[in-house]
Amino acid sequence: MKNSQVDKSEYLSLKNNIKDLLQRGRSKAGRAINSILVETYWNIGRYIVEYEQKGQQKSEYGSELIDRLSKDLTFEYGKGFNRSNLIYILEFLL
Repeated sequence: MKNSQVDKSEYLSLKNNIKDLLQRGRSKAGRAINSILVETYWNIGRYIVEYEQKGQQKSEYGSELIDRLSKDLTFEYGKGFNRSNLIYILEFLL
């Protein structure tokens, strides 16, 4: 009977160690993904600004460009690139 209790205690310790490891790993992965997404969206905004400015100091974002990008990116990559999200990406950059 004593062996069974030791085995149970050791098993619970093993399971808890694995649980803690998985939680830490998932948390680190989530932070890494968020960091990569922020960098990606910032660069998307930068590309749009550079395209629109064409060497000028300031640019006005034509709704045609945003609408076209929204359609094309949504078609190729799925949701997340609607017009308002692209505008938020630009505002984040500026």
